[in-house]
Amino acid sequence: MARRMHSGSHPSTADAIASPDDGANAVLQEQDFLQQLGQRVRTTRGRRGMSRKVLARVSGISERYIAQLESGQGNVSIVLLRRVAQALAIPLDDLIPSAGSPADWPLLRELLRQATPDQIAQAKDVLMGHSTTRAAGRRASVARIALIGLRGAGKSTLGRLLAERIGWAFVELNKEIEQENGLSVAEIIAMYGQEGFRRMEQAALARLLARDEPFVLATGGGIVSEPLTFDLILSSFFTVWLRAEPEEHMMRVRRQGDLRPMADDSSAMQELRTILLSREPLYARASACVDTAGLSIKEAAARLIDTVTPVLNRHDADLAPAASS
Repeated sequence: MARRMHSGSHPSTADAIASPDDGANAVLQEQDFLQQLGQRVRTTRGRRGMSRKVLARVSGISERYIAQLESGQGNVSIVLLRRVAQALAIPLDDLIPSAGSPADWPLLRELLRQATPDQIAQAKDVLMGHSTTRAAGRRASVARIALIGLRGAGKSTLGRLLAERIGWAFVELNKEIEQENGLSVAEIIAMYGQEGFRRMEQAALARLLARDEPFVLATGGGIVSEPLTFDLILSSFFTVWLRAEPEEHMMRVRRQGDLRPMADDSSAMQELRTILLSREPLYARASACVDTAGLSIKEAAARLIDTVTPVLNRHDADLAPAASS
């Protein structure tokens, strides 16, 4: 028997769910939620440079379940959790415990959502320990060049050639990390995990930025997946994305004898495409892009030098008044 409602009363939750149209809409919304969740997992995995097999091993979850999750067929408990969050009118992440989140994080998040781009930029500078005037000056006088891109893009080879040509120092960030910690990148990740390596990466970058000299920096391919570190790269360097086709990346990496983190993966090329696709929007934030597809090392180096010439000219112009004073 249908429930009767008194005039002026509000429908209960049960009444709202009882509507066939509402039920159909809820199912569609849940399917869309699971699709978006799967896309987020897939994109994040790609940015981390992890295959499904690696993610399954690290997380202790079966590779089959991860595939289901990424295809939008996640466990129903996730949907139930979403329903609870919706009923409470709060974001889903508020229901997920996190020891690292401050108690007033919900308030901070809402303030950020309402903030203007200028306010967000100022807040970011304060949180990173820069005054707004200092940060503005740091961005205005870039005397450093950073090369970003997937492994096999030619960052080390072209970076070294560029540095020799313009008379600047050349630094490979991963080698700096290895020298400072006395361990290889693979050993650091094995002992401290990705999170530990990224902390060391950020610390090494901060020490490099303390140097009072211009230099060319070759970064690791996954540095773009760490927001704070990548933002520091973008704000402290003239950043160039060295771009190539997936097949060229794979060929160059194999020549180096390094398939990390896709070793023993029969679908290595597909994984590489996934990584490149997920990182492209981040790489595209660079100041400039040099497409090395089909180019020889000499041709790619010449194109890179042409790209950074305006930066070098500005640097020389900035030095001229100081030299004459």
